[in-house]
Amino acid sequence: MNNQELNSCYTYFKITGNFNTAEISKMLGLTSKKQWNIGDLRSNGTKFDFSLWEYGRCEDYEVLTSSQMMKTIKDLVPKINILNKIKKLYDVTFTLEIVPSIHEEDKTPCLAPNREVIKFCYETETDIDIDLYVYYSENVV
Repeated sequence: MNNQELNSCYTYFKITGNFNTAEISKMLGLTSKKQWNIGDLRSNGTKFDFSLWEYGRCEDYEVLTSSQMMKTIKDLVPKINILNKIKKLYDVTFTLEIVPSIHEEDKTPCLAPNREVIKFCYETETDIDIDLYVYYSENVV
């Protein structure tokens, strides 16, 4: 098995806070792959206490994860002014999520965002969140 077959990573952009998801989609001219509004029901019957609008999920793992980050935000970069308007109008948080799953016997990915990603995050006040999952070989004592 080669190194690329064990490690994986996905990235996505999300907006969370107090807003209507249909309005966000309309303002950005983009369709969210995952969304809910405050008060929508979870699968367990409880209600969400925040809205979520998720976009640009990229599961095309590359050792240089900045490539995945760029794929995630490519449609959003030309909409920085609209994102900033959304930030002013609503109580929202923007987050660029990076979720790598790393196996200790594989080549470690580079989780550093490139300058274009950093510029986008700075200009839109987007947080970068890395949820790292590390798996160890069963041979480790």
